[in-house]
Amino acid sequence: MGRLFLPKPAKLIISMFTSDKCIFSLYKEELIKRFGEVDIESDIQLFNFTDYYEEEFGKNLMQKIFSFSTLIKIGEFAEIKIITNSIEKNFKNENIKNNTTYPKRKINLDPGYITLDKYILASTKNGPSRIYLKQGIYAEITLRFINKSFVTCEYTYPNYKTNEYINYLNLVRHKYKLQLREKQNK
Repeated sequence: MGRLFLPKPAKLIISMFTSDKCIFSLYKEELIKRFGEVDIESDIQLFNFTDYYEEEFGKNLMQKIFSFSTLIKIGEFAEIKIITNSIEKNFKNENIKNNTTYPKRKINLDPGYITLDKYILASTKNGPSRIYLKQGIYAEITLRFINKSFVTCEYTYPNYKTNEYINYLNLVRHKYKLQLREKQNK
């Protein structure tokens, strides 16, 4: 019989995409209130891989990813997705203009986490590569870390296949590895 081990804490990542780049900073501030300081922020990448979200958000979508300095317990991942869904739905700010053409959603917040060997995303949708966590939340291995870099899976979303985001996530993983060493040396 194998011994039981609790997983090491993970590095929280939250991806945002929207058609209004002015609101990235507003939602970033709200996420900082909930999850702590951002330590690595990606550049904006055009999200032109699909028109799936066009009806909700409009055209010219942009994506940005944030990693947080506070490590999370993996067992809390489903709750984090529920919190980000609530922020999407309920966050109010006078600086966010009402978009009467695309009133459904202003932003999409997708939490994920990095461990030394994978990048996991949370979803409310089931699928053949997703594992149920709890409270209607599923998890999917989006990227695997092999031979010094993240590599894609057959079902990895195209935005996470770009060199820009692979490089960004490799940088975040390196930061995470340093955080684990620091924690171990305390």
